[in-house]
Amino acid sequence: MYLRPIRILLLLAGLAVVTSAAHAIPVNATTVGFAYLLLVLAAASTWGFIESFVLSIAATLAFNFFFFPPVGTFTIAEAENWVALFTFLTTALVASRLSAKAKERALDAVERQKDIERLYTFSRAILLVDNSESLPAQLVRKLAEIFELNLAVLYDPRTGNFYRAGPSEAEGLESRLRETVLHGTTMPGDITFTAIRLGSEPIASLAIQGLQVTDSVLQGMANLVAIGLERARAQDLAHEMEATRRSEQLRTTLIDAMAHEFKTPLTSITATTTLLLDSPNQALENRMELLKIADEEAHHLGDLIDDTVAMARLDAGHIKVNPEILDVQEVLEDVRRSLKTELLGRTLELVREGEVHAGAFDRHLVRLAIKQLVDNALKYSPADKPLRIRVRQDGESLVIEVTDFGEGIPVHEQARIFERFYRSRAVQNQIPGSGLGLSIAQGIARAHGGDITVSSTPDETTFRLVLPLEYKGENIERRSNPGGR
Repeated sequence: MYLRPIRILLLLAGLAVVTSAAHAIPVNATTVGFAYLLLVLAAASTWGFIESFVLSIAATLAFNFFFFPPVGTFTIAEAENWVALFTFLTTALVASRLSAKAKERALDAVERQKDIERLYTFSRAILLVDNSESLPAQLVRKLAEIFELNLAVLYDPRTGNFYRAGPSEAEGLESRLRETVLHGTTMPGDITFTAIRLGSEPIASLAIQGLQVTDSVLQGMANLVAIGLERARAQDLAHEMEATRRSEQLRTTLIDAMAHEFKTPLTSITATTTLLLDSPNQALENRMELLKIADEEAHHLGDLIDDTVAMARLDAGHIKVNPEILDVQEVLEDVRRSLKTELLGRTLELVREGEVHAGAFDRHLVRLAIKQLVDNALKYSPADKPLRIRVRQDGESLVIEVTDFGEGIPVHEQARIFERFYRSRAVQNQIPGSGLGLSIAQGIARAHGGDITVSSTPDETTFRLVLPLEYKGENIERRSNPGGR
């Protein structure tokens, strides 16, 4: 408002210039009146009605003083000049008012257009949010950025969280936001509080500062935020449904795996015990051999049960590492023994390069990870091709490489083979499998602070398991004979 006196002084100076020009270039009163009227209209359209009102009064007085006889006084001799002067004043005031109104409407139209563009931009931002951050937090940040707010705070009563954005540090808004969502009211002020509704039910509340908006724009913002929150809730529900579906798929997969894997040792145990029962008088040597077979298959069955339980827990995200100091060679021998049936007729080469120190690993988990890699190699390589396990030490890490000489993995699939349940379309109907093994092996490696990578060519595929020799955790059990050379 401090600019208004300066504007009025400039207009009065302009009036003086027009008056001086009219005296320098002799013109009649009608021409001067039009010149004054144009100046009034210019003032109204540029600065508003107050400035043009003051100029209209000053122009009327100047018109009377300089151009109506007797000139040089404010006295009007003829009645018709009174009419002319009154008409001029009325025309100037009406024209200035209309011009000012036209300007206000033009500015309002520009603001409405800007509001519409902002609401459109905000609606697009809701559709383009990513999953790397909480969606309500993204909504508030986008709202503050697009509408250039000093403060935006969103309260979501479903989670009880408050999401803030903007440079303002206003505090103590939580209680008013809770009150707003409970009563479904809008409380305008320096900070505007509004309820976010879905239909007639308030589902959240919003506080904004730094922008004077109309009720329609505020309601538009609230509606878009409501859409965004519902989208977030729909995504959460979809994730829950996907988790349920995957859990059911996992359950089905594990049951199928148990039925398939358990069949072989159970069949061997049943056949052995049946033979013993049917022929109790056979030689002691034969009975001991049969009992030895039954005992081995029983241990094999126990290992399968342990592996199945571990797989279920690992897939659920419960990876608890119980490390002990041991030589990985012992684990590899365990793997070879557990896969004795699968390895019949196959060649498995164990290559130990250089000195490999003992490390702190969870024996059962690492055994399960290596077993998954070897089982994978067995499935995807020809029976007449060997498998190779190479063990070496690389600095403070143990590297175990499992190599097969099958057809290889296409480049576009190598990035996905560690995803749960993922199987290549080329083999999913030809080779049995669940799509869980590599995912579980990678989870075990990362639980130890390591990882699994793959490199593949058309004739050779190598899975590389890297484990740190020193486990960054607790409860390390030291074996009496750790091994390692």
